Amino acid sequence: MEGQPQEQEQQQQHPKSRVVKVDSEESWYLFITQANNQGCPVFVHFGASWCVPSLAMNSFFEELALTYQDILFLVVDVDEVKGVASKMEVKAMPTFVLMRDGAVLDKIVGANPEEIRKRIDGFVQSFRRPNMVD
Repeated sequence: MEGQPQEQEQQQQHPKSRVVKVDSEESWYLFITQANNQGCPVFVHFGASWCVPSLAMNSFFEELALTYQDILFLVVDVDEVKGVASKMEVKAMPTFVLMRDGAVLDKIVGANPEEIRKRIDGFVQSFRRPNMVD
């Protein structure tokens, strides 16, 4: 039955969520490589289950993912995937990192939704090509 594995995959991922939880260094490299190959920007929320400001940003992060559908949104728990947090020089939670083609374009430390939205808006403006010229 060819259709069965796909149905199981869909059940494992929350259908409403566009945010992907990274659970290992291998999956981190897989997502980053895939995004690079597709020319897709990546926005990462580094947090921890014990960090209240980090947890408070989860719903905001979900909201961003629905708004900016051409960006891959990843969540990394620094306690679960220490190697990635270390490589990305994450020293405080929450930290948000905007990447494109494997390079860090912006790093925002702290739970500041307005600043995060402003920076993503600025990035998206420079990233998108205008369809029409006035």
